Amino acid sequence: MTHIPPTGELNSGPDRWPAMIAAIRARAIALTDQVRVDVPPYDALPASLFVADFVPSARLNLELFFRYAVDNVEPSEHDTLPLIERAMKLVRDGMPLAEVLSNYRVGIGFFWSQLMPAIDAGDHPLIPQLGLLLTNYSSLVMSRIAIALVDDARQPRWDLLEQNEIAAALLAGRDPSEWTRDHEVTLAEAFLVAVIRLGESAPGTLTGLRSRIGKVPGAFLHRDRGGWTALVPLGPNDHDDPVGALVTRLDLRDNGSHPQFWIGVATAAAHADIPSAYAEAQIVAETARCLDLSAVVCRRQDMMFEYAIATTGAALPNLAAILDPLDDHPLLVGTLDQYVANQFNHNATARALYIHRNTVTYRLSRIADFTGYDPQDPAGISTLMAARVARRLVTKSFRT
Repeated sequence: MTHIPPTGELNSGPDRWPAMIAAIRARAIALTDQVRVDVPPYDALPASLFVADFVPSARLNLELFFRYAVDNVEPSEHDTLPLIERAMKLVRDGMPLAEVLSNYRVGIGFFWSQLMPAIDAGDHPLIPQLGLLLTNYSSLVMSRIAIALVDDARQPRWDLLEQNEIAAALLAGRDPSEWTRDHEVTLAEAFLVAVIRLGESAPGTLTGLRSRIGKVPGAFLHRDRGGWTALVPLGPNDHDDPVGALVTRLDLRDNGSHPQFWIGVATAAAHADIPSAYAEAQIVAETARCLDLSAVVCRRQDMMFEYAIATTGAALPNLAAILDPLDDHPLLVGTLDQYVANQFNHNATARALYIHRNTVTYRLSRIADFTGYDPQDPAGISTLMAARVARRLVTKSFRT
Protein backbone atom coordinates (compact mmCIF):
# COMPACT_ATOMS: atom_id res chain seq x y z
CA MET A 1 0.00 0.00 0.00
CA THR A 2 1.28 3.47 -0.85
CA HIS A 3 2.62 5.42 2.13
CA ILE A 4 0.73 8.62 2.93
CA PRO A 5 3.08 11.07 4.70
CA PRO A 6 1.59 12.05 8.07
CA THR A 7 1.47 15.51 9.57
CA GLY A 8 4.93 16.86 10.30
CA GLU A 9 6.79 15.10 7.48
CA LEU A 10 6.52 18.04 5.07
CA ASN A 11 9.72 20.00 4.48
CA SER A 12 9.75 23.54 5.77
CA GLY A 13 13.32 24.44 4.82
CA PRO A 14 14.57 27.54 3.00
CA ASP A 15 13.04 26.75 -0.39
CA ARG A 16 9.59 26.18 1.03
CA TRP A 17 7.28 26.47 -1.97
CA PRO A 18 8.76 23.70 -4.19
CA ALA A 19 9.27 21.44 -1.19
CA MET A 20 5.72 21.97 0.07
CA ILE A 21 4.22 21.40 -3.39
CA ALA A 22 6.24 18.20 -3.89
CA ALA A 23 5.23 16.84 -0.49
CA ILE A 24 1.50 17.54 -0.73
CA ARG A 25 1.52 16.24 -4.31
CA ALA A 26 2.93 12.93 -3.03
CA ARG A 27 0.27 12.79 -0.34
CA ALA A 28 -2.50 13.62 -2.82
CA ILE A 29 -1.39 10.86 -5.22
CA ALA A 30 -1.27 8.44 -2.30
CA LEU A 31 -4.85 9.36 -1.44
CA THR A 32 -6.01 8.44 -4.94
CA ASP A 33 -4.11 5.14 -4.76
CA GLN A 34 -6.20 4.12 -1.75
CA VAL A 35 -9.65 5.17 -2.98
CA ARG A 36 -12.27 2.71 -1.74
CA VAL A 37 -15.97 3.45 -1.93
CA ASP A 38 -17.75 3.27 1.46
CA VAL A 39 -14.41 3.34 3.33
CA PRO A 40 -13.35 6.38 5.42
CA PRO A 41 -12.53 9.09 4.52
CA TYR A 42 -13.96 8.40 1.04
CA ASP A 43 -17.38 7.35 2.36
CA ALA A 44 -18.22 11.03 2.86
CA LEU A 45 -18.09 11.59 -0.91
CA PRO A 46 -21.25 11.24 -3.06
CA ALA A 47 -21.55 7.83 -4.73
CA SER A 48 -22.08 9.39 -8.17
CA LEU A 49 -18.61 10.96 -7.97
CA PHE A 50 -17.01 7.54 -8.40
CA VAL A 51 -18.60 6.63 -11.74
CA ALA A 52 -16.77 6.56 -15.07
CA ASP A 53 -13.15 6.21 -14.01
CA PHE A 54 -13.00 8.69 -11.17
CA VAL A 55 -9.48 7.65 -10.09
CA PRO A 56 -7.68 8.27 -13.43
CA SER A 57 -9.46 11.61 -13.75
CA ALA A 58 -8.53 12.58 -10.20
CA ARG A 59 -4.89 11.74 -10.89
CA LEU A 60 -4.86 13.79 -14.07
CA ASN A 61 -6.39 16.73 -12.20
CA LEU A 62 -3.68 16.47 -9.56
CA GLU A 63 -0.89 16.27 -12.13
CA LEU A 64 -2.19 19.31 -14.00
CA PHE A 65 -2.77 21.34 -10.85
CA PHE A 66 0.62 20.68 -9.28
CA ARG A 67 2.36 21.37 -12.59
CA TYR A 68 0.46 24.65 -12.70
CA ALA A 69 1.49 25.36 -9.09
CA VAL A 70 5.17 24.88 -9.97
CA ASP A 71 5.30 26.50 -13.43
CA ASN A 72 2.49 29.07 -12.96
CA VAL A 73 1.33 28.24 -16.51
CA GLU A 74 -2.33 27.38 -17.03
CA PRO A 75 -3.03 23.93 -18.50
CA SER A 76 -3.79 24.06 -22.21
CA GLU A 77 -7.10 22.97 -23.69
CA HIS A 78 -5.33 19.86 -24.95
CA ASP A 79 -4.17 19.08 -21.39
CA THR A 80 -7.68 19.26 -19.97
CA LEU A 81 -9.41 17.53 -22.90
CA PRO A 82 -9.73 14.12 -21.13
CA LEU A 83 -11.43 15.86 -18.19
CA ILE A 84 -13.82 17.70 -20.49
CA GLU A 85 -14.65 14.52 -22.41
CA ARG A 86 -15.36 12.65 -19.18
CA ALA A 87 -17.77 15.36 -18.02
CA MET A 88 -19.53 15.36 -21.42
CA LYS A 89 -19.83 11.59 -21.31
CA LEU A 90 -21.46 11.72 -17.87
CA VAL A 91 -23.98 14.33 -18.99
CA ARG A 92 -24.78 12.41 -22.17
CA ASP A 93 -25.35 9.30 -20.08
CA GLY A 94 -27.92 11.12 -17.97
CA MET A 95 -26.08 12.74 -15.06
CA PRO A 96 -27.37 16.31 -14.53
CA LEU A 97 -24.82 19.02 -15.28
CA ALA A 98 -25.40 20.48 -11.81
CA GLU A 99 -24.37 17.13 -10.30
CA VAL A 100 -21.25 16.91 -12.49
CA LEU A 101 -20.08 20.38 -11.45
CA SER A 102 -21.11 19.85 -7.82
CA ASN A 103 -19.08 16.64 -7.67
CA TYR A 104 -16.09 18.52 -9.06
CA ARG A 105 -16.41 21.08 -6.29
CA VAL A 106 -16.92 18.42 -3.62
CA GLY A 107 -13.87 16.49 -4.85
CA ILE A 108 -11.68 19.60 -4.65
CA GLY A 109 -12.96 20.33 -1.15
CA PHE A 110 -12.23 16.75 -0.10
CA PHE A 111 -8.60 16.85 -1.22
CA TRP A 112 -8.11 20.28 0.36
CA SER A 113 -9.48 19.03 3.70
CA GLN A 114 -7.23 15.95 3.58
CA LEU A 115 -4.06 17.84 2.62
CA MET A 116 -4.21 20.99 4.73
CA PRO A 117 -3.59 19.28 8.11
CA ALA A 118 -0.33 17.86 6.71
CA ILE A 119 1.21 21.24 5.93
CA ASP A 120 3.95 22.24 8.35
CA ALA A 121 3.17 25.26 10.54
CA GLY A 122 6.11 27.08 8.97
CA ASP A 123 4.46 26.83 5.57
CA HIS A 124 1.08 28.22 6.67
CA PRO A 125 1.82 31.68 5.17
CA LEU A 126 1.90 29.97 1.76
CA ILE A 127 -1.64 28.53 2.07
CA PRO A 128 -3.44 31.62 0.64
CA GLN A 129 -1.24 31.46 -2.46
CA LEU A 130 -2.02 27.75 -2.82
CA GLY A 131 -5.74 28.44 -2.38
CA LEU A 132 -5.70 31.14 -5.05
CA LEU A 133 -4.03 28.78 -7.53
CA LEU A 134 -6.57 26.06 -6.75
CA THR A 135 -9.45 28.50 -7.26
CA ASN A 136 -8.02 29.61 -10.61
CA TYR A 137 -7.43 26.02 -11.72
CA SER A 138 -10.90 24.74 -10.75
CA SER A 139 -12.59 27.76 -12.37
CA LEU A 140 -10.63 27.15 -15.55
CA VAL A 141 -11.60 23.47 -15.80
CA MET A 142 -15.26 23.98 -14.90
CA SER A 143 -15.64 26.86 -17.34
CA ARG A 144 -14.18 24.68 -20.11
CA ILE A 145 -16.63 21.91 -19.19
CA ALA A 146 -19.57 24.33 -19.35
CA ILE A 147 -18.45 25.83 -22.66
CA ALA A 148 -17.95 22.40 -24.21
CA LEU A 149 -21.40 21.23 -23.09
CA VAL A 150 -23.09 24.37 -24.44
CA ASP A 151 -21.36 23.89 -27.79
CA ASP A 152 -22.32 20.22 -27.77
CA ALA A 153 -25.97 21.01 -27.03
CA ARG A 154 -26.12 23.31 -30.06
CA GLN A 155 -25.26 20.43 -32.39
CA PRO A 156 -28.50 18.65 -33.41
CA ARG A 157 -27.52 15.02 -33.76
CA TRP A 158 -28.40 11.51 -32.73
CA ASP A 159 -26.29 10.89 -29.61
CA LEU A 160 -26.34 9.10 -26.29
CA LEU A 161 -28.76 11.59 -24.77
CA GLU A 162 -31.51 10.51 -27.16
CA GLN A 163 -30.64 6.86 -26.58
CA ASN A 164 -30.86 7.44 -22.85
CA GLU A 165 -34.31 9.00 -23.30
CA ILE A 166 -35.52 6.02 -25.36
CA ALA A 167 -34.32 3.64 -22.65
CA ALA A 168 -35.94 5.77 -19.93
CA ALA A 169 -39.25 5.73 -21.81
CA LEU A 170 -39.20 1.97 -22.28
CA LEU A 171 -38.27 1.33 -18.65
CA ALA A 172 -41.13 3.54 -17.48
CA GLY A 173 -43.65 1.95 -19.85
CA ARG A 174 -43.98 5.07 -22.01
CA ASP A 175 -44.14 5.33 -25.78
CA PRO A 176 -40.61 6.16 -27.04
CA SER A 177 -41.80 7.42 -30.43
CA GLU A 178 -41.13 11.03 -29.38
CA TRP A 179 -37.44 10.19 -29.61
CA THR A 180 -37.51 7.74 -32.50
CA ARG A 181 -39.82 9.40 -35.04
CA ASP A 182 -37.10 11.72 -36.38
CA HIS A 183 -34.45 9.00 -36.59
CA GLU A 184 -34.16 5.73 -38.44
CA VAL A 185 -34.32 3.62 -35.30
CA THR A 186 -35.52 0.05 -35.24
CA LEU A 187 -36.59 -1.03 -31.77
CA ALA A 188 -36.46 -4.69 -30.86
CA GLU A 189 -39.76 -6.04 -29.59
CA ALA A 190 -38.20 -8.11 -26.79
CA PHE A 191 -35.26 -7.29 -24.53
CA LEU A 192 -32.92 -8.61 -21.89
CA VAL A 193 -33.21 -6.04 -19.10
CA ALA A 194 -29.85 -5.89 -17.33
CA VAL A 195 -29.44 -3.75 -14.20
CA ILE A 196 -25.83 -3.02 -13.24
CA ARG A 197 -24.84 -2.26 -9.66
CA LEU A 198 -21.29 -1.27 -8.75
CA GLY A 199 -19.00 -2.27 -5.92
CA GLU A 200 -15.34 -1.30 -5.62
CA SER A 201 -14.67 -1.75 -9.32
CA ALA A 202 -11.16 -1.22 -10.68
CA PRO A 203 -10.50 1.87 -12.82
CA GLY A 204 -11.71 1.31 -16.37
CA THR A 205 -14.11 -1.51 -15.50
CA LEU A 206 -17.29 0.51 -15.94
CA THR A 207 -16.06 2.27 -19.07
CA GLY A 208 -15.14 -1.07 -20.63
CA LEU A 209 -18.51 -2.59 -19.79
CA ARG A 210 -20.43 0.40 -21.15
CA SER A 211 -18.33 0.28 -24.31
CA ARG A 212 -19.23 -3.38 -24.88
CA ILE A 213 -22.92 -2.63 -24.33
CA GLY A 214 -22.69 0.22 -26.85
CA LYS A 215 -21.37 -2.17 -29.49
CA VAL A 216 -24.37 -4.51 -29.24
CA PRO A 217 -26.72 -3.69 -32.16
CA GLY A 218 -30.02 -2.28 -30.96
CA ALA A 219 -28.94 -1.97 -27.29
CA PHE A 220 -29.74 1.05 -25.12
CA LEU A 221 -28.08 2.26 -21.94
CA HIS A 222 -29.71 4.28 -19.16
CA ARG A 223 -28.18 5.74 -16.02
CA ASP A 224 -30.31 5.56 -12.88
CA ARG A 225 -29.62 6.63 -9.30
CA GLY A 226 -28.15 3.26 -8.34
CA GLY A 227 -26.03 2.50 -11.38
CA TRP A 228 -26.86 1.60 -14.98
CA THR A 229 -29.46 -0.35 -16.89
CA ALA A 230 -28.95 -1.88 -20.31
CA LEU A 231 -31.68 -2.96 -22.72
CA VAL A 232 -30.21 -5.67 -24.92
CA PRO A 233 -32.32 -7.13 -27.76
CA LEU A 234 -33.52 -10.62 -26.88
CA GLY A 235 -32.27 -13.30 -29.26
CA PRO A 236 -34.31 -16.35 -30.37
CA ASN A 237 -32.79 -18.67 -27.75
CA ASP A 238 -32.01 -16.14 -25.03
CA HIS A 239 -35.23 -16.61 -23.04
CA ASP A 240 -34.16 -20.07 -21.83
CA ASP A 241 -30.75 -18.88 -20.63
CA PRO A 242 -30.70 -15.09 -20.19
CA VAL A 243 -27.60 -15.25 -17.98
CA GLY A 244 -25.58 -17.17 -20.57
CA ALA A 245 -26.89 -14.93 -23.32
CA LEU A 246 -25.77 -11.76 -21.53
CA VAL A 247 -22.38 -13.21 -20.58
CA THR A 248 -21.79 -14.12 -24.22
CA ARG A 249 -23.17 -10.88 -25.68
CA LEU A 250 -21.08 -8.68 -23.35
CA ASP A 251 -18.03 -10.93 -23.42
CA LEU A 252 -17.93 -11.24 -19.62
CA ARG A 253 -15.07 -13.70 -19.44
CA ASP A 254 -14.07 -15.21 -16.09
CA ASN A 255 -10.51 -14.07 -15.39
CA GLY A 256 -10.41 -15.53 -11.90
CA SER A 257 -11.30 -12.36 -10.02
CA HIS A 258 -14.64 -10.70 -9.49
CA PRO A 259 -14.86 -7.39 -11.38
CA GLN A 260 -16.86 -5.91 -8.48
CA PHE A 261 -20.05 -5.22 -10.30
CA TRP A 262 -23.22 -7.25 -10.39
CA ILE A 263 -25.81 -7.56 -13.14
CA GLY A 264 -29.38 -8.57 -12.45
CA VAL A 265 -31.11 -9.80 -15.60
CA ALA A 266 -34.75 -10.43 -16.49
CA THR A 267 -36.50 -10.96 -19.82
CA ALA A 268 -39.21 -8.82 -21.39
CA ALA A 269 -41.05 -10.52 -24.25
CA ALA A 270 -42.75 -7.25 -25.23
CA HIS A 271 -42.39 -3.54 -24.53
CA ALA A 272 -45.24 -3.74 -22.03
CA ASP A 273 -43.23 -6.26 -19.98
CA ILE A 274 -40.15 -4.03 -19.64
CA PRO A 275 -41.16 -2.10 -16.47
CA SER A 276 -41.86 -5.29 -14.48
CA ALA A 277 -38.67 -6.93 -15.79
CA TYR A 278 -36.78 -3.77 -14.78
CA ALA A 279 -38.18 -3.92 -11.24
CA GLU A 280 -37.23 -7.59 -10.97
CA ALA A 281 -33.71 -7.06 -12.31
CA GLN A 282 -33.16 -4.15 -9.90
CA ILE A 283 -33.96 -6.33 -6.91
CA VAL A 284 -31.74 -9.14 -8.21
CA ALA A 285 -28.76 -6.83 -8.83
CA GLU A 286 -29.10 -5.08 -5.47
CA THR A 287 -29.44 -8.40 -3.64
CA ALA A 288 -26.35 -9.76 -5.38
CA ARG A 289 -24.42 -6.61 -4.46
CA CYS A 290 -25.45 -6.64 -0.81
CA LEU A 291 -24.74 -10.35 -0.42
CA ASP A 292 -21.46 -10.03 -2.35
CA LEU A 293 -22.32 -13.01 -4.53
CA SER A 294 -19.56 -14.58 -6.60
CA ALA A 295 -21.65 -14.64 -9.78
CA VAL A 296 -21.43 -11.53 -11.96
CA VAL A 297 -24.77 -12.06 -13.72
CA CYS A 298 -27.77 -13.31 -11.71
CA ARG A 299 -31.48 -13.86 -12.24
CA ARG A 300 -34.38 -14.31 -9.85
CA GLN A 301 -34.55 -18.07 -10.37
CA ASP A 302 -30.98 -18.39 -9.01
CA MET A 303 -31.82 -16.71 -5.68
CA MET A 304 -35.47 -17.42 -4.93
CA PHE A 305 -34.96 -17.47 -1.14
CA GLU A 306 -32.90 -14.27 -1.07
CA TYR A 307 -35.26 -12.58 -3.56
CA ALA A 308 -38.23 -13.35 -1.32
CA ILE A 309 -36.45 -11.73 1.65
CA ALA A 310 -35.48 -8.69 -0.42
CA THR A 311 -39.10 -8.07 -1.39
CA THR A 312 -40.46 -8.03 2.16
CA GLY A 313 -40.48 -4.23 2.02
CA ALA A 314 -41.04 -2.43 5.31
CA ALA A 315 -40.67 -5.68 7.26
CA LEU A 316 -36.99 -6.02 6.25
CA PRO A 317 -35.52 -4.08 9.23
CA ASN A 318 -37.73 -6.02 11.66
CA LEU A 319 -36.52 -9.29 10.21
CA ALA A 320 -32.89 -8.17 10.41
CA ALA A 321 -33.41 -7.12 14.04
CA ILE A 322 -33.99 -10.76 15.07
CA LEU A 323 -30.20 -11.14 15.21
CA ASP A 324 -29.62 -8.02 17.32
CA PRO A 325 -29.36 -10.03 20.58
CA LEU A 326 -26.29 -11.79 19.14
CA ASP A 327 -24.34 -8.58 18.51
CA ASP A 328 -22.32 -9.02 21.68
CA HIS A 329 -21.74 -12.73 21.08
CA PRO A 330 -19.44 -13.19 18.06
CA LEU A 331 -18.83 -16.86 18.88
CA LEU A 332 -22.52 -17.56 18.54
CA VAL A 333 -22.71 -15.63 15.26
CA GLY A 334 -19.74 -17.58 13.89
CA THR A 335 -21.30 -20.86 14.98
CA LEU A 336 -24.58 -20.01 13.26
CA ASP A 337 -22.72 -19.07 10.08
CA GLN A 338 -20.82 -22.36 10.03
CA TYR A 339 -23.93 -24.33 10.93
CA VAL A 340 -25.72 -22.93 7.87
CA ALA A 341 -22.63 -23.30 5.65
CA ASN A 342 -22.31 -26.96 6.67
CA GLN A 343 -25.93 -27.82 5.91
CA PHE A 344 -26.99 -27.96 9.61
CA ASN A 345 -24.59 -30.85 10.30
CA HIS A 346 -23.32 -30.74 13.88
CA ASN A 347 -20.21 -32.83 13.22
CA ALA A 348 -19.17 -30.82 10.15
CA THR A 349 -19.74 -27.57 12.06
CA ALA A 350 -17.62 -28.83 14.95
CA ARG A 351 -14.79 -29.75 12.58
CA ALA A 352 -14.95 -26.37 10.88
CA LEU A 353 -14.72 -24.57 14.23
CA TYR A 354 -12.26 -27.04 15.85
CA ILE A 355 -14.61 -27.60 18.77
CA HIS A 356 -16.48 -30.56 20.24
CA ARG A 357 -19.87 -31.52 18.83
CA ASN A 358 -21.48 -30.94 22.22
CA THR A 359 -20.14 -27.38 22.18
CA VAL A 360 -21.95 -26.80 18.88
CA THR A 361 -25.18 -28.09 20.40
CA TYR A 362 -24.71 -25.87 23.45
CA ARG A 363 -24.06 -22.77 21.36
CA LEU A 364 -27.09 -23.45 19.18
CA SER A 365 -29.25 -23.67 22.29
CA ARG A 366 -27.82 -20.34 23.46
CA ILE A 367 -28.78 -18.80 20.11
CA ALA A 368 -32.32 -20.03 20.71
CA ASP A 369 -32.27 -18.47 24.20
CA PHE A 370 -31.15 -15.07 22.89
CA THR A 371 -33.27 -14.85 19.73
CA GLY A 372 -36.30 -16.99 20.52
CA TYR A 373 -35.69 -19.09 17.40
CA ASP A 374 -34.13 -22.55 17.68
CA PRO A 375 -31.56 -23.27 14.93
CA GLN A 376 -32.18 -27.01 15.46
CA ASP A 377 -35.84 -26.62 14.55
CA PRO A 378 -36.86 -26.28 10.86
CA ALA A 379 -39.02 -23.21 11.47
CA GLY A 380 -36.38 -21.68 13.70
CA ILE A 381 -33.47 -22.09 11.33
CA SER A 382 -35.58 -20.86 8.42
CA THR A 383 -36.33 -17.66 10.31
CA LEU A 384 -32.70 -17.20 11.35
CA MET A 385 -31.50 -17.73 7.78
CA ALA A 386 -33.96 -15.14 6.56
CA ALA A 387 -32.75 -12.76 9.26
CA ARG A 388 -29.13 -13.28 8.16
CA VAL A 389 -30.02 -12.28 4.60
CA ALA A 390 -32.11 -9.33 5.80
CA ARG A 391 -29.31 -8.05 8.00
CA ARG A 392 -26.82 -8.08 5.13
CA LEU A 393 -29.31 -6.25 2.93
CA VAL A 394 -29.95 -3.61 5.59
CA THR A 395 -26.24 -3.24 6.44
CA LYS A 396 -25.32 -2.72 2.80
CA SER A 397 -28.17 -0.19 2.33
CA PHE A 398 -30.36 -2.24 0.01
CA ARG A 399 -32.11 0.07 -2.45
CA THR A 400 -34.02 -0.24 -5.71
